[in-house]
Amino acid sequence: MTTEVTTTDRDAFTESWLDWYRAQEARLAAPHGFLAITGLHWLDDRPQLFPDAPGTWRTGPEGVVVDLDDGEELVVDGTPVRGAHHFGVIPERGGVDAVWKDAVIEVARRGGHDIVRPRHPDAPLRTAFTGTPAYSPDPRWAVTGRYVPFDTPRPTTVGAAVEGLEHVYDAPGRVEFELDGRPLSLTAFPGRGGRLMVLFTDATSGVTTYAANRSLTLEPPAADGTVVLDFNRAANLPCAYTDLATCPLPPAENRLPVAIEAGQKIPHERGGS
Repeated sequence: MTTEVTTTDRDAFTESWLDWYRAQEARLAAPHGFLAITGLHWLDDRPQLFPDAPGTWRTGPEGVVVDLDDGEELVVDGTPVRGAHHFGVIPERGGVDAVWKDAVIEVARRGGHDIVRPRHPDAPLRTAFTGTPAYSPDPRWAVTGRYVPFDTPRPTTVGAAVEGLEHVYDAPGRVEFELDGRPLSLTAFPGRGGRLMVLFTDATSGVTTYAANRSLTLEPPAADGTVVLDFNRAANLPCAYTDLATCPLPPAENRLPVAIEAGQKIPHERGGS
């Protein structure tokens, strides 16, 4: 079911969408946002030097360690550290941001691997950013659906933007909805604060929208399972802009056989217009 709106409602709908769009762009292009990433460095037990981060880095059973040279300093959780610093074992999809001069050194774990991902405000991708193309917001793409929880969360393995990497999510349920009378569903992953997150592709993927994935955040379902899928807020993940991201791909069942002509389009950085 698609919500019908008056002209006044449409204006409010557009303003709300613009607020969302501007917030998306601000996070992306923040001084230490994803466009500021200058390297994706994979750690192992061999000490490694990187051109865009201080110190020598390694990882092992006790977690990530950096050995800083004399005169080098990181600030971790507000505390300056020198010499050898142990970040400890980082949980999957977790991370620590260490400040170095005007940069942030992200230390994280993705797909079972520890990584170092420096973020520099003067990164060319960030300084050249001019915004993300998007479809004009249209209330017809705000669809009311129903959340159907699984009896128990289903471990769901998906691929990643980085070849050979995998992500595992405990999918709590699926969302059923209709578009133009056609029944569809999407497997949902946990989001923050009780929200749900769905990853999907559709018939526009690789044509007007990014080929690999888009994401949609859903507010917590109502007591009766009702949930709104506002595809106007279908967002690009960082891998749509940079190869230095480890974004998950949608599960196979989330490849929609319809054209979702809403939300963010292919970025200029990938040839979009």
